[in-house]
Amino acid sequence: MHSLPPPHPDAILHSQRLTATIITAIERAGGIIPFNEFMQRALYTPGLGYYSAGMRKFGVDGDFVTAPEITPLFAQCIARQCQQVLANFESGVILEFGAGSGIMAVDILKTLEKLDCLPTHYFILEISSNLQLQQKAMFEAQAPQFLSLVKWLSKLPAEPLQGIILANEVMDAIPVQIFTVQADNISESHITYADNSFQWQEQVTSNEILQQAVTKLELPVGYVSEINLALLAWIQSIADILEAGMVLLIDYGFPNKEFYHPQRNKGTLMCHYRHHSHIDPLILVGLQDITAHVNFTAVADAAVSANLHVAGYTTQANFLLACGLADILFSLNPDDKQNYLKQAQQVKTLILPSEMGELFKVMALTRNLDIPLLGFSKDERTRL
Repeated sequence: MHSLPPPHPDAILHSQRLTATIITAIERAGGIIPFNEFMQRALYTPGLGYYSAGMRKFGVDGDFVTAPEITPLFAQCIARQCQQVLANFESGVILEFGAGSGIMAVDILKTLEKLDCLPTHYFILEISSNLQLQQKAMFEAQAPQFLSLVKWLSKLPAEPLQGIILANEVMDAIPVQIFTVQADNISESHITYADNSFQWQEQVTSNEILQQAVTKLELPVGYVSEINLALLAWIQSIADILEAGMVLLIDYGFPNKEFYHPQRNKGTLMCHYRHHSHIDPLILVGLQDITAHVNFTAVADAAVSANLHVAGYTTQANFLLACGLADILFSLNPDDKQNYLKQAQQVKTLILPSEMGELFKVMALTRNLDIPLLGFSKDERTRL
């Protein structure tokens, strides 16, 4: 039994509309669809999916809190890394994937303004028209002076860019396939609809790419986990538009050996709903986030295949400290004790191993940018 807060009646109606569209897709497919298609539809169906609809997702009133929502010091550290890269270009730009509430973009630009290093443009790639409106409202309220710099996009630009591409907690929401290692084959998790609910159904996979990829992992019989076969295409799409500069990826996850550790034999799939975490993606359709941890070895392999250079990989804690997190904290007004103590506590959330410091990783991919990156100067572990 799920002990989760009950949805508002309007949210229930919204979920029912999305559920109906997924049921139709299942019927058209012959009664069953692979889980990655279910996840894609639950998160991204235009106007109805979790990331495409208008419900509040971020912050204390949403479903989860991301690092930029915790403290502006996070974005100030990102800005310092951006400054180092932007200094190499006469007209460098920043492109941010899925800017959430918009607060990270605001704080980055505020810091870059103080550092006299504003980009020519700050692109925000946001597929949700409602989130675009929320982000514009954030800028209008907190940093209207930057509205002329910010351009909202619904797809990647056609023209190559020089500068920085940012993706904070984006890869974890790319739909994954769930597999189980059987004695003589690989089965894949599918979704069907029966008895008024979505239900799991296992089938021997007919996807040769999935079968080959899982077989290479040499996992024991009975092992259940996820694999993100869409990652290669996503990284390639980024590589296609990056003429020169850096891609900065921040997310929770592990290198391959830890991702497929013998004790992590039930996978990493998680759902987030009103600050409750659970493992059932088949309920609250369209009302909850569905995520999987990131395999950073797979990210690095995809980057190399796309002719990008893996320029750095470290923990969030080490990255932020290398970008001057402690200095930024100590520069705050000590006489404002309430704010100082609040920020100090929030910094702990960002860097402590028991919080976000170790689980979250930072990876930098570069092209035509041969400089030692600031954020990886204290700890660099590209041996994945």
